Amino acid sequence: MKRLLAILMLFGAQLAMTGAQGQVVREDVEGIRNFAQIESVVACAGAIVPDSVAQIADMGFRSIINLQRATEETANVEGETAAAEAAGIRYVHLPFGGPDFDPAVADRFLEAIVEPDTAPAFIHCGGGGRAATMWFIKRVMVDEWDVDTALAEATDLGMNPDGGSGQFGLNYVAERTR
Repeated sequence: MKRLLAILMLFGAQLAMTGAQGQVVREDVEGIRNFAQIESVVACAGAIVPDSVAQIADMGFRSIINLQRATEETANVEGETAAAEAAGIRYVHLPFGGPDFDPAVADRFLEAIVEPDTAPAFIHCGGGGRAATMWFIKRVMVDEWDVDTALAEATDLGMNPDGGSGQFGLNYVAERTR
């Protein structure tokens, strides 16, 4: 009986550790670059076209958080805003990009992502890396995940820990979790 209990406890612990990191699912979705979804909680992606906003709402997302700067070639902030309004989906524009990444944008992202009408959230930028970085920051700062587990998930989503926004994200959480 003790052995069975020990095996069940070991199995449960293993299940808990595996379940700690969300399962990243990638799909090809017309009008959305680099779509990657974690269960039904969040999707991180690259650039979208305004016509895809209705499809994003149909997928069950309640908000779109756009991290593209309006000056980016693939950005269409006005078009996305109008499409989100027409689809009845919350739209938040938080321009975030280099060469100087602004910690205040990450702070505003954290405020936006925890608002009750945000989840499930569709987060996007130009290629998906900045969106994955913001999700990494949220996992550590809000969900209190350890950095390694959050980094593994964010890397699956498209964060480059050696790149500009990825390095920013690592520095951001390191400075705030000391």
